[in-house]
Amino acid sequence: MTRSVAVLGSTGSIGTQALDIIGREPGRFALRAIAAGRNVALAAAQAVRFQVPLVGVAGEQTTSADDVRSAIAAAAATAGRSGYDPEIVTGPEAASVVASCGADVVLNGITGAIGLRPTLAALAAGSTLALANKESLIIGGPVVREAAAPDQIVPVDSEHSAIAQSLRAGRSSEVRRLVVTASGGPFRGMTRKQLADVTPDAALKHPNFAMGRVITTNSATLVNKGLELIEAHLLFDVPMERIDAVVHPQQIIHSMVEFHDGAVVAQLGLPTMGVPIALGLSWPDRLVDVETPVDWSRAMDWRFEPVDDDAFPAVRIAREVGAAGGTAPAAYNAANEIAVDAFHDGRVGFLDIVGTVERVVGDHASVAGRFDATSVEGVLSADAWARDRARELLGLGAHPGTGAMI
Repeated sequence: MTRSVAVLGSTGSIGTQALDIIGREPGRFALRAIAAGRNVALAAAQAVRFQVPLVGVAGEQTTSADDVRSAIAAAAATAGRSGYDPEIVTGPEAASVVASCGADVVLNGITGAIGLRPTLAALAAGSTLALANKESLIIGGPVVREAAAPDQIVPVDSEHSAIAQSLRAGRSSEVRRLVVTASGGPFRGMTRKQLADVTPDAALKHPNFAMGRVITTNSATLVNKGLELIEAHLLFDVPMERIDAVVHPQQIIHSMVEFHDGAVVAQLGLPTMGVPIALGLSWPDRLVDVETPVDWSRAMDWRFEPVDDDAFPAVRIAREVGAAGGTAPAAYNAANEIAVDAFHDGRVGFLDIVGTVERVVGDHASVAGRFDATSVEGVLSADAWARDRARELLGLGAHPGTGAMI
């Protein structure tokens, strides 16, 4: 039976890989809709290739349906496929409109807090949500969990996909601990003093993966691992104190589950995203020959190290935030997004990213009562507050409407 699929963030790393997989499985998947950001030309080419019925572009506020239609016409002419005339939606709500199209599977590959409303739209439409946008679950934890039916969310992050696969080896009541692995990023082994002088270019040199600016920087600070601990807590309903992070530079083991008899089940594979994305689309079934397996005829060494909480305090802070719950995770994520942009704009240093996150999270504790974590409006209010507070701490000035693009 063919599954219809909508891909949010179709022009990003996750989205382009997903479309490659869909293109290799024409009898299994039918691309029903895509949503993209600023890369209109690539989105148009994707739409033409797959003859997608619904195309959404958030992009800049000046991007109109006519602009998208012109780009599609140009791509169709180049491909020799004239006559293609899809439905087009543009603007801030474009991804949510696409997410609510009723596809069997909605892959949310958007980066950042702007993925929350599309996540909720997909769940409300009854679609299976293949979730790569960890931020929407982290900031909207109680709201998203309330909106989701059992087994409606399939994780696409490699670490959480690994946990989901490993959990099939036993009952949930038998789980003692989850272990999330981390590459350690490009600065593994550096001291806090050494980290003070690292540059934005250096922060974007991930040792194993090619990802977008925010996710790659988050991997360098280990904020990404902090977010993943919170996400694991919310996805698998395991208390924060029973979720560990360990540095595994080779990233062959993507994560592990420890059961109460002492057995540890791990999911292994090359450090690529093909298998997690494919499983997000086809869960619980596996596709054939998605990736090259590990070559067991070749000698190799795997290393494991504890997280250096002094040099990389983001994981420690995330543990506290996850245990606090409410809108604390929203504050953690929002402050980080502002600080990452400021770092790449040359306004602050590398250590200021997590330093700002910690200060915003600390300040949030005194105002948490203002925000209703069980409503979208409350979550977004906390998100907006944290962004403005981060801007204030970084000397960037308030930004009217911060957070309102969600």
